[in-house]
Formats: sequence, C-alpha cells, structure tokens
Amino acid sequence: MSLKEHGYSVLVVSAAEKFNAACSVLLPETKYDPVQIVLSVNAARRAFAERDFDFVIVNAPLPDDTGVRFAMDASMAKGTAVLLLVRSEVYGEIYDKVTENGIFTLPKPLSRSALAMGLCWMAAARERLRRFEKKTLSIEEKMAEIRLVNRAKWLLISQLKMDEPYAHHYIEKQAMDRCVSKREIAEEIIKTYS
Repeated sequence: MSLKEHGYSVLVVSAAEKFNAACSVLLPETKYDPVQIVLSVNAARRAFAERDFDFVIVNAPLPDDTGVRFAMDASMAKGTAVLLLVRSEVYGEIYDKVTENGIFTLPKPLSRSALAMGLCWMAAARERLRRFEKKTLSIEEKMAEIRLVNRAKWLLISQLKMDEPYAHHYIEKQAMDRCVSKREIAEEIIKTYS
C-alpha cells in the first residue's frame, strides 16, 4: 500500500482561528479523516480518551495550559505522531525537553510550507510505527502459539504419558500430515484433554 493510500486521523489542539483554518486546507478529507479540532488541552484530553489518533498537532500555548505536557502524554500513545508548535522565543528550551519523547517541534510563526513539511515528517514517523506494530503483533502471535503448543505438550505428557520430545514430535507430525498449523493441533489437544 502506497503512502498516498493511507488515511490518517488527526487531532488538532489549537485556539488560533487562523491556524485552524489553515489546517482545514492542509488536511483534506481524502488523506486525513477524521480531523478533529479542539480549542483547549482539557478538550484534547477528552477527545484522546475517546479514540486513538495517528497525528496530534498542538499549537501552544492554549487557553488552559501550555500544551507541552499533553503533547508528551500523547506521544506515549501507541502509534501516535505528535507535532508541537511553539513560540520561537521558547523553541530551544521546549525542543530539548520534548525531543526525547519523539515529538516533532517547529517554531512559530511558521509558513504553510513548513507545516506541510511537518505533516510529511509525521506521515513518515507513523508509517514506521505501523511497521513496528506489525512486527510486535506477529511476535505476540508467535509467543501465544508457543504457549499453546507447550500447554498441549504438557497435556500429552500428563494424559498419554508421552515424554517431552515425543509430544513435540507428535504435534509437529500431526500438523504436517493434516496440513494445518501446530496451533490448530494444539487447540484440538487442549479441547480433548482439558
């Protein structure tokens, strides 16, 4: 799937009307859906609690908070890329504080092209996170299968008095002979002997 085919959900946290209008133009529905714009950190926390977002863009400061802590919290969410926009006077200080969390930071005022570039960085980061999520999922699935096969082996050992190597061989041979996964054989053994 090409990058152009991916859609991204976006949470924009900004109290600046001009910025929100610019975001609406830079975030077309064809690529960014849904796009939710909230005006405060409290509203952002509620929105973030209700659903996951691929991108979070924080235009700091906000009426109820600087937004830096929220940006850091959002960056800890699985699969979320965060862009924090801060005043140029505090950019260096904030950049040093949030970079270790993987947060992209840009100084304000910024041009439309700089914001578009930030969105491109976020897309690249999100795609990398997607790859890691897939790897993690496949490792978790493999671990679950190993646990299931081990449980089935111990049932064969306790119920049919097989030794461990033979129980392992039995599961592998059944899977090969029947052209199914070891997981399916293990599930059948567990169902039969539990």
